[in-house]
Amino acid sequence: MESISASERQEMISRITHEALHLELRDRYAMDAEVIARWQAGERDEVFASVKPWCDEVRAGVAAGKTYRRASVVSEPLSVYQRFCVAANAVKVEAGEDIRVVPRRLLSAIGVPGNDFWLLDRRVVVFGIFSGDDERVDIQWTEEHAVVGFCLRAFESIWALGIPQPEYELI
Repeated sequence: MESISASERQEMISRITHEALHLELRDRYAMDAEVIARWQAGERDEVFASVKPWCDEVRAGVAAGKTYRRASVVSEPLSVYQRFCVAANAVKVEAGEDIRVVPRRLLSAIGVPGNDFWLLDRRVVVFGIFSGDDERVDIQWTEEHAVVGFCLRAFESIWALGIPQPEYELI
């Protein structure tokens, strides 16, 4: 596997021709606590403005016939941070991304990769490598068929267990 930069990863995602699948396995990613506090105080539009570029890309991609699916694995009951993420994902759903929330308790019998990943056009896998402090420390990619196949099978198995984002919000 080869390491790439965050901007190179974004370029790869932007160049998909038909599909981007994203698996999120972590309970937490590094984030400024102030952002969550502002969200709790009701500043939804201001806080979620940071996802606008992604939402714009998704809208344009969906209009061009592309598909974006995200499976977010969560531990329940949700932490404040995870509730924030579910709320942020609702904005992405409004833009056209298909998101399912998957309770971690359902994954015990499924083979899951050790890291979050993007699977792009079913031919490239891009892994996010994180530290114990929730910081991304590396981004690696591969086109190795066995890895692509494993990630696709894992994603589809997890996806089948997921609850569509709008329905999960009501639970």
